[in-house]
Amino acid sequence: MYSPPPTFQPVGRRGVAALARLCRVAKQASQDGAKRLAAKAAKKPASVKAAGAVKAGAVKAPAVSKSAVQAAAKGRAYPNASDPGRAANMRGNRRTDTKPEIALRSALHAMGYRYRKDFRLDLPLRRVRPDIAFTGRKVAVFVDGCFWHACPEHGSKPKSNEWYWSPKLVKNVERDRAGDEALRQAGWTVVRLWEHVPLPDAVELVVSAVGEPRRPAR
Repeated sequence: MYSPPPTFQPVGRRGVAALARLCRVAKQASQDGAKRLAAKAAKKPASVKAAGAVKAGAVKAPAVSKSAVQAAAKGRAYPNASDPGRAANMRGNRRTDTKPEIALRSALHAMGYRYRKDFRLDLPLRRVRPDIAFTGRKVAVFVDGCFWHACPEHGSKPKSNEWYWSPKLVKNVERDRAGDEALRQAGWTVVRLWEHVPLPDAVELVVSAVGEPRRPAR
């Protein structure tokens, strides 16, 4: 059923005055509410404010590395980086496919050598992963970083979080020695190169251990 639209009667002076009072009351109530919220927020601890800002997206939460999460799960302490730049630099370090390693592989491949990269060997004593493995001739090549493997010439002791890094580097060296022994016991020849060794010298050391490249069968 059709109903006609309502008709509005003109508002008199009293109606205008009443509407003005309502607007003033609403504005005042809005201002009072904003002041109460600001006073309530000022009483919150700094940690609660920061958490609220992160939740709202105003502040980005600090990135947590996978190693830190694993250490926390095992109940172990994990160091905090001294600055964001250092943290980014440490995260950029690769376990494999480093620049010296890639350069050495490319040079050997160009000479006709064929090999396995980052190849896992399940030996009787322990598991080892050479950077370059010549499985047919049983030669394992490692390209070690100066910091991570405590190079006597270029290795540096960390000044920050020394309680964490010194034992870790010692364990890295011990693991290297144990891996070398496991390879030798299994009849492998081990070639360890520091990342600072010039490429021609590194190639010469590998060739002397591997021998001449095998020619493909015709």
